[in-house]
Amino acid sequence: MKHLRYAGYVKRCLQNETNPSYEAKQLGIDKNTVTDWIRKYRADGYEGLKKSRGCKAYSKELKLAAIRDVLSGNHSIREATKKYHISSKSVLTGWISKYTCREEIKPTRKGKGLSHMNKGRKTTFEERIEIAQYTIANDLDYQKSMEKYNVSYTQVYSWVQKYKSDGEESLKDNRGRKKPVEELDDHDDSSFGSKNWKHGTNI
Repeated sequence: MKHLRYAGYVKRCLQNETNPSYEAKQLGIDKNTVTDWIRKYRADGYEGLKKSRGCKAYSKELKLAAIRDVLSGNHSIREATKKYHISSKSVLTGWISKYTCREEIKPTRKGKGLSHMNKGRKTTFEERIEIAQYTIANDLDYQKSMEKYNVSYTQVYSWVQKYKSDGEESLKDNRGRKKPVEELDDHDDSSFGSKNWKHGTNI
C-alpha cells in the first residue's frame, strides 16, 4: 500500500538517516511533498498518511478559523496547517487568497471529515470554565477542545477570549457582551486580514 511506502521515507528522515531534499530527489517529487508526509505522520501516524491519498473534507467553520488564525498573526501558515490538520500549506494558502479577494468561503464536501465539526450545545458555567482552561493549557488547540467537549469553534474561541480578558466571571452569561470576532460576517474583518496578507505577515 502506498501509505506504507510513504512511512518508510518519513521514518528515514525522522531517524536522521536521510533528509526530505534527498528523498524528494530520489522520488522525482517536490521537497514540500515529503515535508508534508512528515508533518502528517507526526500529527496522525499512519492514518495521516492514508488521508493524503484522497480529498479531505473541511467545514466552512474550520476554514475560517484557520484563515483568521493566520491573518490575525496568531499562527504562521505552517502552524495553522498542522493545528487544523489541513492536507497541505497550499490548500490553506488558497483559502486565504479567496478570503482576501472577498470570495465566499464554502465547505469542502467530498469524502469524509465533516463529522468532527460540531454545531455547539448548551453548557453550564462550570463547563465553560473547564473548557477555557483546557484550551489554554493545550496551546489554544481549539479543535482538540471541540472534539473533547462536543462544542463548536465559535463557542470555544469566545470562552477563551473572555476568560483571558476578564476571568471566570465573564463566562457566567452573555448579557451586555460585544459581538466577538468569530461571529462577524465572513468578510467583516477581511480588510484587516488583507493588509496583513498582502504584506506577508506570518506566512
